[in-house]
Amino acid sequence: MSEKVLRIGLPKGSLQQATIAMFEKAGWRVRLDERQYVPDLDDEELWAVLLRAQEMPIYVAEGYLDCGLTGLDWIKEREVEDKVEIVTDLIYSKQGMRPYRWVLAVHESSDIQSVKDLQGKSVATELVRVTEKYLAEHNVQANVEYSWGATEAKCPSLVDAIVEGTETGATLRANNLRIVDTLFESTTKFIASKQAWKDEWKRQKIESIAMMLRGALAAEEMVGLKMNVAEENLEAVKSQLPALKNPTISPLAGNKWVALEVIVNKDMVRKLIPSLKAAGAQGIIEYPLNKLIM
Repeated sequence: MSEKVLRIGLPKGSLQQATIAMFEKAGWRVRLDERQYVPDLDDEELWAVLLRAQEMPIYVAEGYLDCGLTGLDWIKEREVEDKVEIVTDLIYSKQGMRPYRWVLAVHESSDIQSVKDLQGKSVATELVRVTEKYLAEHNVQANVEYSWGATEAKCPSLVDAIVEGTETGATLRANNLRIVDTLFESTTKFIASKQAWKDEWKRQKIESIAMMLRGALAAEEMVGLKMNVAEENLEAVKSQLPALKNPTISPLAGNKWVALEVIVNKDMVRKLIPSLKAAGAQGIIEYPLNKLIM
Protein backbone atom coordinates (compact mmCIF):
# COMPACT_ATOMS: atom_id res chain seq x y z
CA MET A 1 0.00 0.00 0.00
CA SER A 2 1.35 3.41 -0.94
CA GLU A 3 2.15 5.85 1.85
CA LYS A 4 0.33 8.54 -0.14
CA VAL A 5 -3.34 7.93 -0.83
CA LEU A 6 -5.95 10.11 -2.50
CA ARG A 7 -9.50 9.60 -1.21
CA ILE A 8 -11.99 9.87 -4.07
CA GLY A 9 -15.78 9.67 -4.08
CA LEU A 10 -17.54 8.00 -7.00
CA PRO A 11 -21.28 8.62 -7.45
CA LYS A 12 -23.68 5.80 -6.68
CA GLY A 13 -27.00 5.55 -8.51
CA SER A 14 -27.75 6.95 -11.95
CA LEU A 15 -24.15 8.10 -12.54
CA GLN A 16 -22.49 4.90 -11.30
CA GLN A 17 -22.30 2.86 -14.50
CA ALA A 18 -21.25 5.78 -16.65
CA THR A 19 -18.57 6.77 -14.12
CA ILE A 20 -17.07 3.28 -13.90
CA ALA A 21 -17.08 3.00 -17.70
CA MET A 22 -15.33 6.36 -17.95
CA PHE A 23 -12.64 5.39 -15.43
CA GLU A 24 -12.03 2.08 -17.18
CA LYS A 25 -11.66 3.83 -20.54
CA ALA A 26 -9.25 6.26 -18.88
CA GLY A 27 -7.05 3.33 -17.83
CA TRP A 28 -8.18 2.15 -14.39
CA ARG A 29 -9.58 -1.31 -13.71
CA VAL A 30 -12.54 -1.08 -11.34
CA ARG A 31 -13.82 -4.13 -9.48
CA LEU A 32 -17.03 -3.82 -7.51
CA ASP A 33 -19.34 -6.35 -5.92
CA GLU A 34 -22.98 -5.25 -6.16
CA ARG A 35 -23.24 -5.33 -2.34
CA GLN A 36 -20.09 -3.29 -1.76
CA TYR A 37 -19.60 0.45 -1.47
CA VAL A 38 -15.79 0.48 -1.67
CA PRO A 39 -14.62 -0.22 -5.25
CA ASP A 40 -11.24 -1.84 -5.80
CA LEU A 41 -9.10 0.19 -8.22
CA ASP A 42 -5.78 -1.06 -9.56
CA ASP A 43 -4.04 2.04 -8.21
CA GLU A 44 -2.48 1.84 -4.76
CA GLU A 45 -2.57 5.64 -4.54
CA LEU A 46 -6.37 5.73 -4.82
CA TRP A 47 -8.99 4.82 -2.22
CA ALA A 48 -12.56 5.07 -3.53
CA VAL A 49 -16.02 4.97 -2.01
CA LEU A 50 -19.48 5.05 -3.57
CA LEU A 51 -21.75 7.84 -2.36
CA ARG A 52 -24.89 9.50 -3.64
CA ALA A 53 -24.12 12.53 -5.78
CA GLN A 54 -26.36 14.52 -3.44
CA GLU A 55 -23.97 13.84 -0.54
CA MET A 56 -20.68 14.22 -2.36
CA PRO A 57 -20.28 18.03 -2.14
CA ILE A 58 -20.48 18.02 1.67
CA TYR A 59 -17.94 15.23 2.18
CA VAL A 60 -15.51 16.92 -0.22
CA ALA A 61 -16.08 20.42 1.16
CA GLU A 62 -15.49 19.20 4.73
CA GLY A 63 -12.31 17.36 3.69
CA TYR A 64 -13.49 13.83 4.47
CA LEU A 65 -12.81 13.14 0.79
CA ASP A 66 -10.07 14.73 -1.28
CA CYS A 67 -12.10 14.76 -4.47
CA GLY A 68 -15.23 13.34 -6.07
CA LEU A 69 -17.76 13.47 -8.89
CA THR A 70 -21.11 15.18 -8.48
CA GLY A 71 -23.49 17.49 -10.30
CA LEU A 72 -23.44 21.27 -10.36
CA ASP A 73 -27.02 21.05 -9.07
CA TRP A 74 -25.90 19.43 -5.80
CA ILE A 75 -22.98 21.81 -5.43
CA LYS A 76 -25.50 24.65 -5.60
CA GLU A 77 -28.02 22.94 -3.33
CA ARG A 78 -25.41 22.22 -0.64
CA GLU A 79 -24.15 25.80 -1.00
CA VAL A 80 -20.48 24.83 -1.26
CA GLU A 81 -19.50 26.64 -4.46
CA ASP A 82 -16.88 28.64 -2.58
CA LYS A 83 -15.74 25.68 -0.46
CA VAL A 84 -14.58 23.32 -3.23
CA GLU A 85 -12.38 23.52 -6.32
CA ILE A 86 -14.14 22.62 -9.55
CA VAL A 87 -11.35 20.79 -11.38
CA THR A 88 -13.14 20.05 -14.66
CA ASP A 89 -16.46 19.38 -16.38
CA LEU A 90 -17.17 15.75 -17.26
CA ILE A 91 -19.74 15.58 -20.03
CA TYR A 92 -20.31 11.99 -21.11
CA SER A 93 -22.74 11.03 -23.86
CA LYS A 94 -23.74 7.85 -22.07
CA GLN A 95 -26.92 7.91 -19.97
CA GLY A 96 -26.59 9.90 -16.76
CA MET A 97 -23.72 12.27 -17.56
CA ARG A 98 -25.20 14.48 -20.23
CA PRO A 99 -26.05 18.14 -19.50
CA TYR A 100 -29.56 18.69 -18.21
CA ARG A 101 -31.66 21.67 -17.18
CA TRP A 102 -33.45 22.43 -13.93
CA VAL A 103 -36.74 24.00 -14.91
CA LEU A 104 -39.86 25.47 -13.40
CA ALA A 105 -42.85 23.54 -14.76
CA VAL A 106 -46.62 23.63 -14.29
CA HIS A 107 -49.57 21.61 -15.56
CA GLU A 108 -50.54 22.52 -19.11
CA SER A 109 -53.94 23.74 -17.83
CA SER A 110 -52.36 26.11 -15.27
CA ASP A 111 -52.71 29.86 -15.65
CA ILE A 112 -49.17 30.33 -14.27
CA GLN A 113 -47.13 31.99 -17.03
CA SER A 114 -44.04 33.23 -15.15
CA VAL A 115 -42.28 32.93 -11.81
CA LYS A 116 -44.15 36.05 -10.65
CA ASP A 117 -47.41 34.07 -10.79
CA LEU A 118 -46.11 31.75 -8.03
CA GLN A 119 -46.79 34.33 -5.33
CA GLY A 120 -48.52 32.46 -2.48
CA LYS A 121 -48.41 29.16 -4.39
CA SER A 122 -46.72 25.82 -3.59
CA VAL A 123 -43.70 24.25 -5.31
CA ALA A 124 -42.26 20.73 -4.99
CA THR A 125 -38.60 19.98 -5.74
CA GLU A 126 -35.46 18.18 -4.64
CA LEU A 127 -33.54 21.47 -4.83
CA VAL A 128 -35.23 23.34 -1.99
CA ARG A 129 -32.46 25.87 -1.31
CA VAL A 130 -31.85 26.58 -4.98
CA THR A 131 -35.58 27.09 -5.54
CA GLU A 132 -35.97 29.36 -2.51
CA LYS A 133 -33.05 31.48 -3.72
CA TYR A 134 -34.54 31.63 -7.21
CA LEU A 135 -37.89 32.82 -5.84
CA ALA A 136 -36.19 35.38 -3.60
CA GLU A 137 -34.31 36.80 -6.59
CA HIS A 138 -37.72 37.46 -8.19
CA ASN A 139 -39.26 38.82 -4.96
CA VAL A 140 -41.74 35.96 -4.86
CA GLN A 141 -42.95 34.26 -1.69
CA ALA A 142 -44.12 30.68 -2.13
CA ASN A 143 -44.15 27.48 -0.12
CA VAL A 144 -41.30 25.20 -1.25
CA GLU A 145 -41.52 21.57 -0.14
CA TYR A 146 -38.99 18.78 -0.54
CA SER A 147 -39.97 16.07 -3.00
CA TRP A 148 -38.79 12.53 -2.30
CA GLY A 149 -39.44 11.46 -5.89
CA ALA A 150 -42.14 11.19 -8.55
CA THR A 151 -42.16 14.98 -8.56
CA GLU A 152 -43.95 15.22 -11.90
CA ALA A 153 -46.96 13.34 -10.50
CA LYS A 154 -47.56 15.97 -7.80
CA CYS A 155 -48.58 18.76 -10.13
CA PRO A 156 -51.32 19.98 -10.17
CA SER A 157 -53.14 17.77 -7.64
CA LEU A 158 -50.72 18.37 -4.72
CA VAL A 159 -48.72 21.45 -5.70
CA ASP A 160 -49.05 24.34 -8.12
CA ALA A 161 -45.62 23.91 -9.72
CA ILE A 162 -42.44 21.88 -9.63
CA VAL A 163 -38.74 22.54 -10.13
CA GLU A 164 -37.26 19.45 -11.77
CA GLY A 165 -34.24 18.32 -13.75
CA THR A 166 -34.81 17.35 -17.37
CA GLU A 167 -32.61 16.43 -20.30
CA THR A 168 -35.10 16.57 -23.16
CA GLY A 169 -38.39 17.53 -21.49
CA ALA A 170 -39.99 14.25 -22.61
CA THR A 171 -40.99 13.12 -19.09
CA LEU A 172 -42.54 16.50 -18.37
CA ARG A 173 -44.56 16.41 -21.58
CA ALA A 174 -45.65 12.84 -20.86
CA ASN A 175 -47.12 14.10 -17.58
CA ASN A 176 -48.90 17.03 -19.27
CA LEU A 177 -46.50 19.59 -17.85
CA ARG A 178 -45.06 22.64 -19.61
CA ILE A 179 -41.86 24.52 -18.87
CA VAL A 180 -42.26 28.07 -17.60
CA ASP A 181 -38.61 28.97 -16.96
CA THR A 182 -35.11 27.48 -16.82
CA LEU A 183 -33.17 28.02 -13.61
CA PHE A 184 -29.77 26.73 -14.80
CA GLU A 185 -28.00 23.93 -16.69
CA SER A 186 -26.21 21.25 -14.70
CA THR A 187 -23.28 19.07 -15.71
CA THR A 188 -21.16 16.52 -13.88
CA LYS A 189 -18.20 18.11 -12.10
CA PHE A 190 -14.95 16.67 -10.78
CA ILE A 191 -14.38 18.60 -7.55
CA ALA A 192 -11.60 18.73 -4.96
CA SER A 193 -11.43 19.89 -1.37
CA LYS A 194 -9.57 23.12 -0.62
CA GLN A 195 -7.19 21.16 1.64
CA ALA A 196 -6.32 18.60 -1.05
CA TRP A 197 -5.90 21.33 -3.67
CA LYS A 198 -3.25 23.01 -1.51
CA ASP A 199 -1.31 19.75 -1.12
CA GLU A 200 1.24 19.51 -3.95
CA TRP A 201 1.14 15.72 -4.29
CA LYS A 202 -2.66 15.48 -4.08
CA ARG A 203 -3.18 18.31 -6.53
CA GLN A 204 -0.83 16.69 -9.04
CA LYS A 205 -2.66 13.36 -8.63
CA ILE A 206 -6.05 15.04 -9.04
CA GLU A 207 -4.92 16.93 -12.14
CA SER A 208 -3.53 13.71 -13.63
CA ILE A 209 -6.86 11.94 -13.07
CA ALA A 210 -8.71 14.88 -14.62
CA MET A 211 -6.44 14.80 -17.68
CA MET A 212 -6.99 11.07 -18.21
CA LEU A 213 -10.77 11.40 -17.76
CA ARG A 214 -10.92 14.30 -20.22
CA GLY A 215 -8.83 12.26 -22.65
CA ALA A 216 -11.25 9.34 -22.38
CA LEU A 217 -14.25 11.60 -22.94
CA ALA A 218 -12.64 13.41 -25.86
CA ALA A 219 -11.90 10.08 -27.53
CA GLU A 220 -15.45 8.83 -27.10
CA GLU A 221 -16.76 10.86 -30.04
CA MET A 222 -13.68 10.44 -32.27
CA VAL A 223 -12.14 7.71 -34.43
CA GLY A 224 -8.90 7.37 -36.33
CA LEU A 225 -8.65 6.80 -40.09
CA LYS A 226 -5.63 5.33 -41.89
CA MET A 227 -5.30 5.05 -45.64
CA ASN A 228 -2.82 4.86 -48.51
CA VAL A 229 -2.87 7.59 -51.15
CA ALA A 230 -0.98 7.99 -54.42
CA GLU A 231 0.95 11.26 -54.40
CA GLU A 232 -0.98 12.44 -57.46
CA ASN A 233 -4.26 12.09 -55.50
CA LEU A 234 -3.01 13.54 -52.20
CA GLU A 235 -4.44 17.04 -52.58
CA ALA A 236 -7.81 15.66 -53.70
CA VAL A 237 -7.97 13.38 -50.66
CA LYS A 238 -6.87 16.15 -48.28
CA SER A 239 -9.62 18.40 -49.66
CA GLN A 240 -12.24 15.92 -48.42
CA LEU A 241 -11.05 16.15 -44.81
CA PRO A 242 -12.84 18.49 -42.36
CA ALA A 243 -11.43 21.97 -41.97
CA LEU A 244 -8.70 22.29 -39.29
CA LYS A 245 -8.08 18.51 -39.38
CA ASN A 246 -4.39 18.28 -40.32
CA PRO A 247 -3.47 14.70 -41.25
CA THR A 248 -0.20 12.94 -40.53
CA ILE A 249 1.44 12.04 -43.85
CA SER A 250 4.31 9.54 -44.17
CA PRO A 251 6.02 8.50 -47.42
CA LEU A 252 5.92 4.81 -48.24
CA ALA A 253 9.28 3.31 -49.18
CA GLY A 254 10.07 2.62 -52.80
CA ASN A 255 6.99 4.08 -54.51
CA LYS A 256 5.00 7.24 -55.08
CA TRP A 257 2.45 6.54 -52.37
CA VAL A 258 2.00 8.01 -48.88
CA ALA A 259 0.30 6.79 -45.73
CA LEU A 260 -2.22 9.29 -44.36
CA GLU A 261 -3.68 9.24 -40.84
CA VAL A 262 -6.24 11.58 -39.30
CA ILE A 263 -8.56 11.83 -36.27
CA VAL A 264 -12.18 12.77 -37.04
CA ASN A 265 -15.58 12.85 -35.40
CA LYS A 266 -17.21 9.43 -35.69
CA ASP A 267 -20.52 10.96 -36.82
CA MET A 268 -19.02 12.07 -40.13
CA VAL A 269 -17.31 8.77 -41.01
CA ARG A 270 -20.22 7.26 -42.96
CA LYS A 271 -20.08 10.18 -45.41
CA LEU A 272 -16.35 10.80 -45.26
CA ILE A 273 -15.07 7.32 -46.18
CA PRO A 274 -16.94 7.12 -49.52
CA SER A 275 -15.71 10.59 -50.48
CA LEU A 276 -12.11 9.66 -49.57
CA LYS A 277 -12.39 6.49 -51.63
CA ALA A 278 -13.74 8.46 -54.59
CA ALA A 279 -10.85 10.92 -54.28
CA GLY A 280 -8.30 8.11 -54.58
CA ALA A 281 -7.66 6.79 -51.05
CA GLN A 282 -7.11 3.04 -50.75
CA GLY A 283 -6.86 0.52 -47.89
CA ILE A 284 -8.93 2.75 -45.58
CA ILE A 285 -8.97 1.55 -41.96
CA GLU A 286 -11.16 2.95 -39.20
CA TYR A 287 -10.06 2.34 -35.59
CA PRO A 288 -11.45 3.36 -32.18
CA LEU A 289 -9.63 5.58 -29.69
CA ASN A 290 -9.30 5.03 -25.94
CA LYS A 291 -7.93 8.44 -25.04
CA LEU A 292 -7.29 11.70 -26.85
CA ILE A 293 -5.04 14.05 -24.87
CA MET A 294 -5.40 17.53 -26.27
